[in-house]
Amino acid sequence: MKALSDKQLRAKTDYFRRRLAAGESLNDIQSEAFAVVREAGRRQLNMRHFDVQIVGGAVLHDGSIAEMKTGEGKTLVSTLAAYLNALTGEGVHVITVNDYLAQRDAEWMGQIYKFLGLSVGLVKSSLEPEERKAAYACDITYGNNSEFIFDYLRDHTCSTKEEMVMRWPRPLHFAVVDEIDSVLIDEGRNPFLLSSESSKNASRYPVAAEVADFLIVDRHYTVQQKQKTVELTEEGVAMAELALGIENLWDGKDPWARFVVTALKAKECYFRDVDYIVRDGKVQIVDEFTGRVATNRRWSDGIHQAVEAKEGVKINPETVMSAHMTYQSYFKLYSKVSGMTGTAKTEEKEFLKLFNMPVVEVPTNLPNIRVDLPLHIFPTARGKWRRVREEIEIMHAQGRPVLVGTTSVEESELLSALLHEHNIPHNVLNARAKYAAREAEIVAQAGRKSAITIATNMAGRGTDIILGGNPEMLAKEILQRRILPFMASDSPDVETDGAPLSQKGLSTIKLSGVSFSRIFRACAAAKVVCGSGGEVFSYREAKDKLLYVFNNARFEDEDRLIDLASGSGAETLSLGPSIALACLSVLRDCRAYCLLEGNEVKRLGGLHVIGTALHESRRIDNQLRGRAGRQGDPGSTRFMISFEDDMLQKYGGELAYKLMKAVGVEDVDVGSGITRHQVLSIQTSVEKYFSGVRRHMVEYDAVLEVHRSHVFKLREAFVMGTFDSCQQLFYQYIQGVADEMVLNHVDPTKPPRNWNLEGFLDEFDDFASVTFAFPRGSHLLSNVTKETIVSALSTSRLMKELPGLPPTGLDAGDSPMKAASLSRWKRDDFLPSGRHCQELDSFRRYVGDILIAEYQRKLESIQEFREDANQVERSVAISALDYFWRMHLANMSRLSSAVQITGFGHMNPLDEYKLDGARFFIKMLSAARRMTVESLLKPWAD
Repeated sequence: MKALSDKQLRAKTDYFRRRLAAGESLNDIQSEAFAVVREAGRRQLNMRHFDVQIVGGAVLHDGSIAEMKTGEGKTLVSTLAAYLNALTGEGVHVITVNDYLAQRDAEWMGQIYKFLGLSVGLVKSSLEPEERKAAYACDITYGNNSEFIFDYLRDHTCSTKEEMVMRWPRPLHFAVVDEIDSVLIDEGRNPFLLSSESSKNASRYPVAAEVADFLIVDRHYTVQQKQKTVELTEEGVAMAELALGIENLWDGKDPWARFVVTALKAKECYFRDVDYIVRDGKVQIVDEFTGRVATNRRWSDGIHQAVEAKEGVKINPETVMSAHMTYQSYFKLYSKVSGMTGTAKTEEKEFLKLFNMPVVEVPTNLPNIRVDLPLHIFPTARGKWRRVREEIEIMHAQGRPVLVGTTSVEESELLSALLHEHNIPHNVLNARAKYAAREAEIVAQAGRKSAITIATNMAGRGTDIILGGNPEMLAKEILQRRILPFMASDSPDVETDGAPLSQKGLSTIKLSGVSFSRIFRACAAAKVVCGSGGEVFSYREAKDKLLYVFNNARFEDEDRLIDLASGSGAETLSLGPSIALACLSVLRDCRAYCLLEGNEVKRLGGLHVIGTALHESRRIDNQLRGRAGRQGDPGSTRFMISFEDDMLQKYGGELAYKLMKAVGVEDVDVGSGITRHQVLSIQTSVEKYFSGVRRHMVEYDAVLEVHRSHVFKLREAFVMGTFDSCQQLFYQYIQGVADEMVLNHVDPTKPPRNWNLEGFLDEFDDFASVTFAFPRGSHLLSNVTKETIVSALSTSRLMKELPGLPPTGLDAGDSPMKAASLSRWKRDDFLPSGRHCQELDSFRRYVGDILIAEYQRKLESIQEFREDANQVERSVAISALDYFWRMHLANMSRLSSAVQITGFGHMNPLDEYKLDGARFFIKMLSAARRMTVESLLKPWAD
């Protein structure tokens, strides 16, 4: 491959596509395709896949999970499988855990794909529908996990095909999921809900919040932190009724109980700076796994409104669920799924059971020499934090970089305050905007000599910490600090652009004379171009322009840039080249400096990681440990915990209390073998508990998935179907309503004289009077009585021979379309068993003919507007389906809770959920069908 020119290497893509079109498989071209990607990576990124990375690519192409340790280059590995599978032209989704990584990888790895002639798209929250559609139309699409599932659900709320953004009719071909254990295991506990606003009940939440403040825990209510549930005592119910001035808290006509219980949950189970932060007068959820603010997420079941009432901010409208799906159900829809992570082996059984995906451990390129030090356990949190601060001081004095992982915003700021008291320089990375906006810069210098970084849930941040610092990010920071003041017309906003980083305690990066000269030249050009009368850039615009030049400077010829920067004599034309030259020289200096400092940090022992609490899974602890010792680097880790930590209190409170009382000294490490074993057994039990929660959710969602799949396919048929296919669906709908009306009153095991024909006639009379053009009493069955029907059906003749019944006016031979549609609804396998099923079949066909004849008469009256009418009819069918589907989701949610309460009998709650859910679903489809048919048969207004 090295001998090929760029043009020849790029031509390999079309060559592979021709081979696939000729009948070869992806496996046939795999080796050669991987070699092409490897060479493209070397030429475009100066990154050549290691042999172990080639193995990782093969694992991904096989539809398995590649377990690769931190720093082993998972991002580069994904290019192998993504390129190969994109050659089919069906689209590949590369799924990351956040928008930052999606954009970074799309731009970074996208250089390989674009060089080889493939298109690359990026899906992020800020895109408009047309931009999303363009992104999905690309060969390879990057995005955050939540964006893909939300777009899939949103597409199933669209009224027309043009509104849908994914690749239909086959939108889900192949997915590569980065940090797949975080997506499917950690975040897999929370289903995705697509909601619409409902303004009801907003005024009740502040009142309920006041009542909740009045009630006393363990007296008026009890709390289960593990399940996040609250239960009122009898005394609590009485006090709540007294406070509200009502007689019955559970009154169905005036329901207050739900609001009071939800307010108590907000009070006792949802904590500020742990589960959420308040920013700009809004309650924003903090993702428990990544530590980031989940901007577009809201808690359901009134929890978010209750928290807003607790915090005294504006209460946003309650929502009504319009779509529901779990990650597990979504990813099962792909033809093939693969994943990458550093920690999946502990969950292999779950991956195999749910997705049939084995976990393959890919060997490291270099041996792992990280040292994991013994767990330290303290009776109190105060003793733990004191010891954490002391260990930071020790490592700082040695010059080693330190990363401290915390589990909440509150804890990160508590430790920060403690370090400030002792004048220990550090940086903080948590969900607050002023820190989160500087995430890349903070991580870039976290591996520098003497750097101290406090990070909330660093395990999920997906960015490597390079010893000595990240030269690219450090170069960007230097250039922004020196050049942006001359380009921007305003100053950065701390809340949106981030607080300045602490450089105290870190050595200054020494720039060469060439770099200083070029920075000066760039500042001079910026002063002229952006001065009075020139171009005006806001801080954000100026930063974006600078970063754009930086990212593209490496592809420019330096001699050409020198000519452009100095040869024209026009300062307005030299800004871009001047900045590009400064970028190249500063980047060179930073690379040289970081290499030297990195070698010194390695000599000192590498990065030291301190975990300040055990997580709910050993796997997440291992992810934090994995930040040290990347690619054969030295490093060390230690966890320091206390019996007062949330995890131990929530899930092992009694044992933690006994251990704390037995020791009684707050500053002493009590992490003996027995105590350590007891503490770790709590963590293991928590893992088993949440594994059960996920299994329970998957089992129940599997039931709903059957319903959802049917509704989505039916919806797709209306939205994307042709004129004729929709017409056939309408005929089936009409016959279905006829069948239901007949079966409501007819028993095929009994002779026609014993059928409840009066009931049928009443129902048909009511239905016809609503839908037909003629007045009640003059419709097609006006001269039909029970006696005439019985007389007709008793002969067991076909419907055209039935005596006494008026003609339907239906001619099945009018057109091929009608004949085809009628043959579909006149099916023999419909009939229930019974001695008189033939008579029933004749009767239900006759009733169907009456309704279809009326529908056809309506169509003939509007023949010139037929296309427009078809669109209206589609909209009616879709609206009816959506309306009753929303009701069904609410009913299934209530049923899920109800069967857990009533499931004390002999029936398994899941079996009860399946049976009752099936009944609900049949009724839902029937109601949607009937509402649609009523509209189909109504006369058009003039």
